[in-house]
Amino acid sequence: MTLENILSVTGKPGLYQLKNKAKSGFVVESLLDKKTSIVGINHNVSVLKDISIYTYTKEILLKEVFKKIAEKETNGPAISHKSGKKELEAYFNEILPDYDEERVYASDIKKIVQWYNILQTNDLLGALEEE
Repeated sequence: MTLENILSVTGKPGLYQLKNKAKSGFVVESLLDKKTSIVGINHNVSVLKDISIYTYTKEILLKEVFKKIAEKETNGPAISHKSGKKELEAYFNEILPDYDEERVYASDIKKIVQWYNILQTNDLLGALEEE
């Protein structure tokens, strides 16, 4: 599986694996509880492969940020996404020291850490290498 098949759906927690396309949207499986559902075409869906993070010099693909976290944690889990704002920002600063603090919000960092932990829990970090 690659990050092309991993989706974030606005308004729904966690990440989803694309199973199939349907007339009215997508058939997805939650990576949190393994439940299958249909996401309508009216939902805002982002493919992880297409997400980038702002730095002061360029945009870095989310996949590269995940690789940096995996390196730091030796493919283990990262800190909890429920950690405090200051702790999350300090952690992210270790991972990506030149991230643009004005355009990358604490809520973005929280999502990135949560998504990394979901991928790590589901043994999907190998998807970062497959592309």
